[in-house]
Formats: sequence, structure tokens, C-alpha cells
Amino acid sequence: MTDFNDRERGEEAHFAHDQDMQFRIQARRNRLLGEWAAARMKLSPAETDAYAKSVVQADFEEAGDEDVIRKLLGDLTSAGIETSDAELRAALEEKAVEARRALMGEA
Repeated sequence: MTDFNDRERGEEAHFAHDQDMQFRIQARRNRLLGEWAAARMKLSPAETDAYAKSVVQADFEEAGDEDVIRKLLGDLTSAGIETSDAELRAALEEKAVEARRALMGEA
């Protein structure tokens, strides 16, 4: 019975670690995406930092990436920057890879 309990605790710890890593990757990805968009909008360094944080916060509105895409699309369009849904999704994927590599390098 002890082996089963140990295995169960191990699986729970593994699951918790995976969930934590996924959260950290998404938060880093969103920050990188915010910095990318801020550069396109030519924001100052202070504005870039604040904007990147707002993109991270936007991801808490609903499950999935649609809230982040919607925010970026609206903000870039309001700033007069030509963009598309496809371009934002490509940037999202690129920044996800970059975030994953950065976090794996830290581990």
C-alpha cells in the first residue's frame, strides 16, 4: 500500500510541477508578446514595461489565448498599426517557443 501512496504522491507532484511550468511559460510568453507589440507601437521603456504587464493580466480574463489576441489586436489597431489575426497568432507561437526555451534554460 505504501508503494501505491508513494506513486500517487509522485504523480501529484509531477502534475503540479507541469501545471506550474505551463503557467510560467504562458506568463513569460505574454510578457514577450507585450514587449513585441510595444516595440511596434514605439512605446517608451516605462510604457513598454507597463504594457507588457497589462498583456499578462489580460490572459486572466478567460481561458485560452483569445483574450490576449483581442487585446493586442485592439491596441495595435488603435495605435494605427496594420496587423492581422494571423500575424498575432504567429507572434504568439514564436514567443511561446522563446519563453519555453528561456525557462528550460533556467531550470
